[in-house]
Amino acid sequence: MPLSTHPLAMGPSAASHQKVVNVPMGRLGVTQNSPASVSGRCHRRSCVTHAQQGPNEPNIGSIHRDLLAEIEERRRNQAQLLEKLNKLAADSPVKGNAAAPAPVPVLAAVSTAGPSSASAPARAPPPMSPQPLPPAPAVSPSIPVFEVPSLPLGSEPEMYIEPAVPVPEAAPSPHESAPQAAQKPPPLAGPNVMNVVMVGAECAPWSKTGGLGDVMSALPKALARRGHRVMVVAPRYENYPDAWETGVRRTYSVLNSQQEVGYFHAYVDGVDYVFVDHPAFQSRGKDIYGGERGEILFRCALLCKAALEAVWHVPCGGVSYGDENLCFIANDWHTALLPVYLQAHYRDYGKMTYARCLFVIHNMAHQGRAPFVESGLLELNEEYRERFRLYDPIGGEHMNVMKAGLECAHRLVAVSHGYAWECQTPEGGWGLHEVLKSNNWKLRGIVNGIDEQEWNPATDDFLKSDGYRNFSVDNLVEGKRACKAALQRELGLPEDPDAPLLGFIGRLDYQKGVDLIRDCYDYMMGERCQLVMLGSGRQDLEEALREMENRNKNQCRGWVGFSVKMAHRITAAADILLMPSRFEPCGLNQLYAMAYGTVPIVHAVGGLRDTVKQFNPYENVGTGWCFERAEANKLRESIGNALYTYRQFRDSFVGVQRRGMEQDLTWDHAASLYEEVLVAAKYQW
Repeated sequence: MPLSTHPLAMGPSAASHQKVVNVPMGRLGVTQNSPASVSGRCHRRSCVTHAQQGPNEPNIGSIHRDLLAEIEERRRNQAQLLEKLNKLAADSPVKGNAAAPAPVPVLAAVSTAGPSSASAPARAPPPMSPQPLPPAPAVSPSIPVFEVPSLPLGSEPEMYIEPAVPVPEAAPSPHESAPQAAQKPPPLAGPNVMNVVMVGAECAPWSKTGGLGDVMSALPKALARRGHRVMVVAPRYENYPDAWETGVRRTYSVLNSQQEVGYFHAYVDGVDYVFVDHPAFQSRGKDIYGGERGEILFRCALLCKAALEAVWHVPCGGVSYGDENLCFIANDWHTALLPVYLQAHYRDYGKMTYARCLFVIHNMAHQGRAPFVESGLLELNEEYRERFRLYDPIGGEHMNVMKAGLECAHRLVAVSHGYAWECQTPEGGWGLHEVLKSNNWKLRGIVNGIDEQEWNPATDDFLKSDGYRNFSVDNLVEGKRACKAALQRELGLPEDPDAPLLGFIGRLDYQKGVDLIRDCYDYMMGERCQLVMLGSGRQDLEEALREMENRNKNQCRGWVGFSVKMAHRITAAADILLMPSRFEPCGLNQLYAMAYGTVPIVHAVGGLRDTVKQFNPYENVGTGWCFERAEANKLRESIGNALYTYRQFRDSFVGVQRRGMEQDLTWDHAASLYEEVLVAAKYQW
């Protein structure tokens, strides 16, 4: 509605007249469907003939004069108001040197014509262009100045209001950076992103007997976080509720027999977990490596063949992995046939040309030995069968599955730097040291990491009840003290915050050096220490744990068996962790201990040498205590040094704890090192 015809704009008198006058919309020249109403242009014709008036309607001339008087009064009020605003703007100081914005008129020019004869026909108003902007004053005020054109009275009673011309938005200058859409950050691996397939006989949490299960669970997730597409292939020992059948079934020739397998798939934490289904794997979850030699060899060959072709047939996420830009990671001798089959059955025939295989050594003591005549079951030609032949003074001539895997793999990884060196010695190579020496150009040691989601004192679920407390390096002393008191109460030991608490967690066998702890038992009890041991294994060592507890129930507790909750709580509460292993490829308990502020005492061998640095009181460096020979007196000497520091130099002992917690022990660092080996294998023919 034009301003001059709005009821509020016309005042009370005009509004009362408008109630009386009943003029149809068509008489004012504006209809609902007219172009004027659509475009915003409003035409008002006030020229109404006397013939169109009703007998009781007032004279149109008087109404028109009242309207013009009202308009003139409003014009004077607006002029006075703008004059005050202009005066205020002229008196205000100009802030800065920036020019004030150009004044923009609120209303366009309004023109009226004087009254004419009542019988004069209505004329369309001529098109009018917007009024030019007034020139800017010499000093730009902070408030723009507006001018209102005069409205001459007595003009033609036609009024036309030109709408304000919209001002187009200024285009951004080329120097201004346009806002960019949110982009996905590039992967940490950069251009080295690959398709990675890890193959193993166990994978936590579905199946686990040792450290290999943890590696198969944590390393793929770390590689996936770096941007790689990762698949894990493992046997399906039970009905896993979170793994769904893919409907893919394939038949493979295994040990000269046709075997049909199925594939189940689960997607967890960015990793594709593929489980091979076959009757030979069912109900083996509690005894993964059990059975006759022939049965174990059959399961290993079946797993390797099913894993090789899973990249072709299993549509993970609707798209299969394919065999380009692909690298397999085989773990231990159970999958050592994979690099052999990859080369002998595929690459030699022009298939999987751009696929590579990395072989990880977790334990050289287990190699898959058998009479050489059984190599004829592996469906290989004479050239590859000779790769399995090995003669050593102890075992004589035999078939060695790991030997063939070491020779056919494109790259080799040992689970620590020290273990990579030990594998090349007669004592640590277990008959394969010469093979590793000749292939040491492709051998590298990489220390395992720990899964922060499971082993983190700040978020550990097992420390949220029974008086235990989550802690970090910032509240290390208070957190360890609370956990120590809670463990003493839970196990029935005297609550003594000053008594050194020593712990052991592991398998009870000769390798772990439990007999060395038994030989040092009297010394530790004489030093008023508290000793807590958790594990199961050899029967004679289990009896030794029970005997040590019965001899001194106020200072010793022996838990025969295994409990995940108790392992976490002992790690958090103990002051010192004992690991006198005679050989240890990598070891995880010392990593868990340092992450929880527990100081390890270790035999300097394998991964223990790589991860625990000897404490030096003069330079105030180190993360624990090490001894060179697996002897009881050497272990006793290291325990004595640790107890002396704990009692006489508590600040130095706390410093050892803090340095252990501040280390980067996660799988993310290890995954970056694995990535370097994968890239080296990729560009190796």
